[in-house]
Amino acid sequence: MKKCILFFVFLSFFVFDHARLCAQNIKSSGGPTLVIHGGAGTILKENMTPEDEKAYHTKLKEALNAGYNILNSGGTSEDAVIAAIMIMEDSPLFNAGKGAVFTNEGTNEMDASIMNGGNGSAGAIAGVKTIKNPILAAQAVKNNSEHVMMSGNGAERFAADQNLELVDPSYFFTERRKMQLDKLKNAEKSNEEGSIKKWKDYKYGTVGAVALDTNGNICAATSTGGMTNKKYGRIGDAPVIGAGTFANKICGVSATGHGEYFIRNVVAYDIAAIMEYKKVPLGAATENVVMEKLVKIGGGGGVVALDAKGNISMTFNTPGMYRGYIQKEGKARTYIYKIEG
Repeated sequence: MKKCILFFVFLSFFVFDHARLCAQNIKSSGGPTLVIHGGAGTILKENMTPEDEKAYHTKLKEALNAGYNILNSGGTSEDAVIAAIMIMEDSPLFNAGKGAVFTNEGTNEMDASIMNGGNGSAGAIAGVKTIKNPILAAQAVKNNSEHVMMSGNGAERFAADQNLELVDPSYFFTERRKMQLDKLKNAEKSNEEGSIKKWKDYKYGTVGAVALDTNGNICAATSTGGMTNKKYGRIGDAPVIGAGTFANKICGVSATGHGEYFIRNVVAYDIAAIMEYKKVPLGAATENVVMEKLVKIGGGGGVVALDAKGNISMTFNTPGMYRGYIQKEGKARTYIYKIEG
């Protein structure tokens, strides 16, 4: 009996420490605020070169500064998240836009969504192959149509009608992503469980942003290339309002992780609902959903979130998550791994 008690005491300390290292909550500075992520997963320092680290930090800061410049000049939270996400969509570093991963058929299929918490409007696109910046198409669906989500060829025709930039599918080809697909396919063919596990991060990869503007409006947005080696037109949580993206007058959330778990548990909305109905602060709500509910069912990933006061939460249950924030003083702060604090 004594050994059992000691075991559970040890386990409780382990769980607490794990949560502490993965939950990064920052108090409001009282002004416009922007928080972003570039995907979660098995991101370990020993697997990163100094050059890689610098490249990610530089691009994350570029995205933060692009969005914050809009907020600081009195612009809207919607314009700010669009600007931040477009920087990441145009970079091959992230699984969105230019850096989108490959499907099993060797194509790139992208999803994106956006929600304005001020008026509750939302838009999303899924399974598109020729839209240079999918987040712009999601915004166009929200602002210029009566619908919330469009997919495939129809979404691309709509984007063309909206005069959005379309590109040849070859624009999205990167050697790095093609190598990831080939390695995963070879692991599948080998029929060795250990080989598959080496590439478990094929499930993760998304970019997202949440902003609070000077008028107190929150907007959240998410964009992704989906899952490496996905088949049959699979769509994850990124374009699903309430799962990968949600915003209202209480908070805004953008998620990244194994999408099937985020869809089944309406993760983004669940955080907002916990805040509204249980009257708990943002950090406690994100930790409850990401560190407890998702962990119990094996769902890996994380979220970035903001509340109406500008408090920030960057919470994840994976070894790392590309992320950062910028507040009133205008200094972009970026992170990759778990940190103490």
